[in-house]
Amino acid sequence: MAKTFERILVGVDDSADALLAFNYATHQAKRDDAELIIVSVLESDDMNVYQALDSDYVHGEHRELEEHVATYQQRAFDAGVARVRMVVAEGDPGETIVKDVIPHVKPDLLIVGSESKKGVRRHFGSQAAYMAKYAPISVLVIR
Repeated sequence: MAKTFERILVGVDDSADALLAFNYATHQAKRDDAELIIVSVLESDDMNVYQALDSDYVHGEHRELEEHVATYQQRAFDAGVARVRMVVAEGDPGETIVKDVIPHVKPDLLIVGSESKKGVRRHFGSQAAYMAKYAPISVLVIR
């Protein structure tokens, strides 16, 4: 019998791999009648020092990211997932998801894309590798 999950966490950004991960997570959540938690992380290292010190800028970026994640949430509802919530965090995506988000939401499965959209890290997939290595739960990396 195939393993079923009760709570699935999926990481999203603007990358094609993240969209694939989201689509897979939506399908899995619907199949397992699981709760789907959609997470995105505002990367503070992408801001220059002036932007990081400007609370209006940071709040604006955070609000834009929340609105973006809300579109994913609506798509999951439209696809038939009954329980969907979203989490927007700040920091380094891999570390933030492993050290802050997972202990807070207690998922059974993390689904992420293999490449991130931004920065040098996108070439190495280090965020996905970090999460696969250090997450205390099963991790599915989609490519």
